[in-house]
Amino acid sequence: MRFIRPLLATLVAATALAASPARAEQVGEVGVDWLGNDIIVEAVHDPKVEGVTCHVTYFERGIIDRLQKGNWFEDPSNSSIACRQTGPLVVGDIDMGDGGEEVFSQRQSLIWKSVLVKRIYDEANDTLIYISHARQVQDGSAKMAISTVPLYGQEVTWSERE
Repeated sequence: MRFIRPLLATLVAATALAASPARAEQVGEVGVDWLGNDIIVEAVHDPKVEGVTCHVTYFERGIIDRLQKGNWFEDPSNSSIACRQTGPLVVGDIDMGDGGEEVFSQRQSLIWKSVLVKRIYDEANDTLIYISHARQVQDGSAKMAISTVPLYGQEVTWSERE
């Protein structure tokens, strides 16, 4: 019985990692205090829209802060996002629905909390909207950030349009 809980936790964590559509590349790290807390800056390339890069920042707690507060397995779910055109735009088979689709997910706790980026296409304004927000099993968070990449007036190739 005592082996089931760690096995379940490992299985859930592995599933969460496998479900992440894009990978982030750390491009910066800013120390914010003497406790070892940092702001991490990562570049995320949209896997279905070539030529768009999102830079996502989030807070990573240091070992001293974890010792002081006693919460070893969780970072705050605050994040910020900025997305820009960084090359020729080639839009693949994206979800055109109101709910959009997940582009990237980063766990902020051992199992239950993550920061994710979703893409929504605003057809009326010909704009890609990227939203960074926290996802939790319970006690959902209203912490979010938004960035847009306008397609209007740009040379855009739609490789697969429904």
